[in-house]
Amino acid sequence: MSGPDLARPPASGASAGAVLNGMSVDVEDWFQVGAFEQVIARGAWDGLDRRVEANCDRVLALFDEAGVKATFFTLGWVAERHPAMMRRIAAEGHEIASHGWDHKRVFTLGEAAFAEDIARARAVLEDSSGSAVTGYRAPSFSIDARTPWAHEVLAQHGYAYSSSVAPIVHDHYGWREAPRFAFRPVAGSSLVEVPVTTVEWAGRRMAAGGGGFFRLLPYAVSRWAIQRVNRRDGRPAAFYFHPWEIDPGQPRRSDAPLRSRLRHYTNLGTMAGKLQRLLGAFQWGRMDAVVAAEAARLDAEQVAA
Repeated sequence: MSGPDLARPPASGASAGAVLNGMSVDVEDWFQVGAFEQVIARGAWDGLDRRVEANCDRVLALFDEAGVKATFFTLGWVAERHPAMMRRIAAEGHEIASHGWDHKRVFTLGEAAFAEDIARARAVLEDSSGSAVTGYRAPSFSIDARTPWAHEVLAQHGYAYSSSVAPIVHDHYGWREAPRFAFRPVAGSSLVEVPVTTVEWAGRRMAAGGGGFFRLLPYAVSRWAIQRVNRRDGRPAAFYFHPWEIDPGQPRRSDAPLRSRLRHYTNLGTMAGKLQRLLGAFQWGRMDAVVAAEAARLDAEQVAA
């Protein structure tokens, strides 16, 4: 379960026949996270130290070193203020996708407000990056049993895919009854939902798709979980992290709850090294490439049925 030697070339861990996994970045700044939503008002955001651009440049360097193309699920609020960053990401061959406007959870919006949110974000993302936006990820994976209309709204707006469901039980999010792997959530629509990765072991289902799970636990746990999904289930992993997770120098909020501070600040200094190892251990690509393969699989399964 140990990871590859960092001295080896970054792509040496991925074999030519390996499953193509989806690598993604949820582009939001350190103050826009769910852990701080009760202590940092949205109206205060413009007065805070914005670190997302410098952190995204570090992320781009990691991907370039590893030869990996990824998907950047970006807040419209961020894209509006950092258009040059958006153009750099697109110019380097990465996919630009939507993370909504300002990190409001879908189940707090309602159907009409959600439609307005995704339309506003998409317009700014496409204008700033010069790229078409066909993918969406809900803030905090907040499409769940409370939002039966959300996928229909995405389909109506012409999205090709969503990666907005976490099929687990979690204190911040989760839709345990949802499928673990890609499915079509809207009858008669080609929209594909690709849930964040989970692993099943000893009768339990656990998060295995990145974020805090990856940063807080030993690297070997994530490596084992993704290998299990690729080899035992024969399916791609959908992995994500945030630019602020490789920034140990970010401001510290002592007014946030202890649990939130522990989740947010633990292991920031080791995250970049762990990502380097992960990028070299598996085959990674953009989410739209993974979606294309999964859509073909779903079509084949439907024909066979």
